[in-house]
Amino acid sequence: MLASLLADTRALIECESPSSDLDAVARSAEVVARVGAARLGTPPERIVLDGRTHLRWRFGTGPVRALVVGHHDTVWPVGTLAAIPYRLEAGVLRGPGCLDMKTGLAMAFHAIAALPHRDGITLLVTGDEELGSPSSRPLIETEARAAAAALVLEAATDGGGLKTERKGVSLYELIVSGRAAHAGLAPEQGVNATIELAYQVLRIGALTDPEAGTTVTPTLSRAGTTTNTVPATARVAVDVRTRSLIEQRRIDDAMRALTAVLPGAVLEVTGGPNRAPLEARASAALFARAQTLANSLGLPPLTATAVGGASDGNLTAGTGTPTLDGLGAVGGGAHADDEHVLLEFLPGRTALLGALLAELTGAR
Repeated sequence: MLASLLADTRALIECESPSSDLDAVARSAEVVARVGAARLGTPPERIVLDGRTHLRWRFGTGPVRALVVGHHDTVWPVGTLAAIPYRLEAGVLRGPGCLDMKTGLAMAFHAIAALPHRDGITLLVTGDEELGSPSSRPLIETEARAAAAALVLEAATDGGGLKTERKGVSLYELIVSGRAAHAGLAPEQGVNATIELAYQVLRIGALTDPEAGTTVTPTLSRAGTTTNTVPATARVAVDVRTRSLIEQRRIDDAMRALTAVLPGAVLEVTGGPNRAPLEARASAALFARAQTLANSLGLPPLTATAVGGASDGNLTAGTGTPTLDGLGAVGGGAHADDEHVLLEFLPGRTALLGALLAELTGAR
């Protein structure tokens, strides 16, 4: 099984698929469709949204018991293979996108193919996750609402932990409008947007709550037009990460309640919650099942991990569907030159994914 799993993984890795390159994503989708069809015995539906190709395998006509979610796009530009080729050495698999998440897709194909029947499973492979799923989000959410559970093929944490919590993400921009004036001749006639922005950045940063796991981070900012003009405009982007929906709503209320300090300054807040958090309660039951199954398979005890980054698991959990993330490969270096997969974990983790699907669908 490992040899064929690695052959499929290699085929996926060696078709480069940077999210921003529509042609590359389309080529990758054809490779994913071919590899998946060879294992599963049926071709996928091709769903093209905003020029991006997504794939869906739907098994059976009854209720969806398990939605398996993955993506075939990567962060690596075309040409990366020349510098970081697919290779195996000392029990380690390397290559662009091997961990995030080409190996996870191959694992899903093999896990589903090994089931005695597949009724009740939908496998959705999207092509824009690394961009934040702009075109596939409605598709993911629609599929999740129809499913009893969602299993996400993102890589495990270092050491093999499953991702039972993911912070929610909110993205804002605060725009300050002031009034321009000559900085030397009549600065008192202006309303300095930079000074107003400074007041607001301090207020925004103070919304952070370490005990609740909430981070509120002003990031990209810009202001003014020339060095001798009182700035009439200023703006700052704000990145928010929260562990709970309650905290996400608190920050949203606070951002929209900001008021100007300087007379004559006007504030505008754009943006808002982008992805709901994957809270522990959404994954608890599925994680308990996975622990039991891992024990029955003779695998090492599973650990639960909370992470700050978002995935499509946030989207499935945001619909109210129980979600378990981190079911893909075990390794490290995602998005980095040392991206790698540890081969020793592949057979067991593929078996665990299959066992979860079998239990959820009654295929055991």
